[in-house]
Amino acid sequence: MAKLRANFGFLTAAGLFAIIFAIWQILSAIEISARATQDFSKPEANEALGGGAATSRKPANKDSFSDFSANLPFEKEMNFKLGNAMFRRLWVSAPASTRSADGLGPLFNGRACQRCHIKDGRGHPPTANWPDDNAISMLLRLSIPAEQTANRIITGNQSFATLPDPVYGGQLQDFALAGLNPEGRMQIQYAETPVTLSDGKIVKLRKPTYRVTELGYGPLHPKVMLSPRVAPPMIGLGLLEMIAEADILAHADPDDRNRDGISGRPQKVRDIATGKIALGRFGWKATNPNLHQQTADAFANDIGISSPLVPKHSGDCTSEQTNCVSAPNGAGDNGRGHEVSDQILDLVTFYSRNLAVPKRRGAGKPIVLQGKKIFHASGCAGCHVPKFRTRNDPKRPWHSEQTIRPYTDLLLHDMGEGLADNRPDGVATGREWRTPPLWGIGLTKTVSGHTFFLHDGRARNLLEAILWHGGEAEKARERVRALSKKDRDALIAFLNSL
Repeated sequence: MAKLRANFGFLTAAGLFAIIFAIWQILSAIEISARATQDFSKPEANEALGGGAATSRKPANKDSFSDFSANLPFEKEMNFKLGNAMFRRLWVSAPASTRSADGLGPLFNGRACQRCHIKDGRGHPPTANWPDDNAISMLLRLSIPAEQTANRIITGNQSFATLPDPVYGGQLQDFALAGLNPEGRMQIQYAETPVTLSDGKIVKLRKPTYRVTELGYGPLHPKVMLSPRVAPPMIGLGLLEMIAEADILAHADPDDRNRDGISGRPQKVRDIATGKIALGRFGWKATNPNLHQQTADAFANDIGISSPLVPKHSGDCTSEQTNCVSAPNGAGDNGRGHEVSDQILDLVTFYSRNLAVPKRRGAGKPIVLQGKKIFHASGCAGCHVPKFRTRNDPKRPWHSEQTIRPYTDLLLHDMGEGLADNRPDGVATGREWRTPPLWGIGLTKTVSGHTFFLHDGRARNLLEAILWHGGEAEKARERVRALSKKDRDALIAFLNSL
């Protein structure tokens, strides 16, 4: 300690202790997240509480993804309920008598956040192609290749490889206000491919192909790239936001120096509020750095609602869509030049941050514990990192210093050609996806009424989802493929307990 004082003489003893304590906390958090489970004979302490003290304690039911953090202070509950009301609000076209709720579109994918994130759960692909069904909880991202020099980030030498379609923008909107054409309709065709497991069981994987019909504004760019996305579940997002950046980066190994075949890479995106490059965490390719920006992006691109952070009155309309750009908007209704106020944006963000992770079911059952052992032995935990320790934030003490079990590293991984959308996004290649969290995955059927998984819902159950894994996950997939039926059932039982 005396030597440290000599080197840092300008610090008081209390200040030096605070620095040492902070370093200890960071190292402890990394050690907790990296510590491999060794004992599979019984559950770990508090293992059923995937969100730590914030975990919902309510019994599993169709509303299991809509509860607020169990340790949320009473005085904050009203903010959650108001945010829920805004999340469910049906926006209308401008001008309207309900001036605080107008400004929809002119082009949009849904009239409310809840229309895509149904019961705050997982979206699904349409059961049939238009006009027999619509893609209310699934959309298509659009982009074209861009010259590197045309899309250079001013604050650094990081560059993006794509630009929006010049006519249709960055997202296909399949709804429009009266008098305007929707941009088009997503069409999906599936082709089945059989996969034989070690015990002779045959699993048929369905591979989708996508195209756009009923184009409302002329042809798409000849080099357009399409990327399907279903709405992801909303639980535990605030806890993911509270994982220290250093703890996430501790799992990154872009050059695979440890030779385990896993090369997680951090996404780099622009934080709109600061103008700086930041670590991406949210979205299928981790293209947003925080939930405030994720919420504002969704308002603008999915619903066509401008906000102080993303002040695009006409949503994703382009200059080529003149009727869309000139359509009335609700930007002047609150006197601030945008359609949703800071207060509403903050309330919806608060709601999104505080949707609780449900308590696990049957974490101590022998079949679940066996499945957990197989999960680790197969290498699944290499990307689906089981646990982290959240950082301390005096403004959010209920999310601070919690041991959480999200089963994700929030990094980008090459998932192979089978899952490739061949559309770069930020620094992510066309084969890379962010590791999705697994907490709550076993309640998908209960909450969302289906078991469609992966970014485009192609997998009809958890086993199909595993068998689609390739690239960095190929070795883990092949280990699962070689399992006996008994061990395979145990693995699925473990996943369903999460």
